[in-house]
Amino acid sequence: MEKIRRASHAGSWYTDNPNKLSEELDGWIRAAGLPKSSDVRGVIAPHAGYSYSGRAAAYAFGNIDPTNITRVFLLGPSHHYYTPKCALSTATVYKTPIGDLPIGDLSSFIEELKATGKFELMNLRVDEAEHSMEMHLPYLSKVFEGHPVKIIPILVGALSAENEAMYGKLLAKYVDDPHNFFSVSSDFCHWGSRFNYMYYDKKYGAIHKSIEALDKMGMDIIETGDADAFKQYLSEYDNTICGCHPISVFLHMLSNSSTKIKIKFLRYEQSSQCKSTRDSSVSYASAAAKVDA
Repeated sequence: MEKIRRASHAGSWYTDNPNKLSEELDGWIRAAGLPKSSDVRGVIAPHAGYSYSGRAAAYAFGNIDPTNITRVFLLGPSHHYYTPKCALSTATVYKTPIGDLPIGDLSSFIEELKATGKFELMNLRVDEAEHSMEMHLPYLSKVFEGHPVKIIPILVGALSAENEAMYGKLLAKYVDDPHNFFSVSSDFCHWGSRFNYMYYDKKYGAIHKSIEALDKMGMDIIETGDADAFKQYLSEYDNTICGCHPISVFLHMLSNSSTKIKIKFLRYEQSSQCKSTRDSSVSYASAAAKVDA
């Protein structure tokens, strides 16, 4: 029986007008001007409202050549629901204003993951309340238009370092199948008193420059593929990267797969430039994970 996850953030976080949404996405992808490559096997992209991060996200999704891809693993952090595990969706289809995305063949992939005993199931209420994966869906629907692709949504909970490594090992074999693609959802630094995070290194001058240096330090470490170094960076600076668990799982997946894949960041933006302690901002970074020939 069909079980639908509604596009619960359409009309607020992004437009629910199909024509307008389609035009916006096309425009941002065109403006990014990136060549599509079948070597791009994954992306890291933001998940804020499109008026904030839609343009930056195009630098991730604009790289995708949809030709050979039949499955997209979508890894997003959990903002409202606490779990120390990863959770699988119980929906059969994710709706977007510009086309619906069916959930991966329940009889094989989801069942295979469920059979490991390591995943819990999230109900529709939890699924629809979470925005981290939904904000990737319109872009995926746009990029894979005309291509029969299925998605495997994985809500990544507040994982311990051991569990990040465990899930990474578990999912690594899927990286070796070139028909699989990985969409990892994360914003970067959330800075300001409302986020309870105000790290500031004065040597960079303006606050927004300090935030950029902090984010770029993390991005450089992610590009090395070293999950332990990323963990060390997070424990040292406490940077409020909300998708740190999905990113860590993805790093462990890549280091445990036999396909050599390298992450490269292509865009960095901030929602506003913080100049005083009264200001606040969220950072957005987009990356492509590409087969390293």
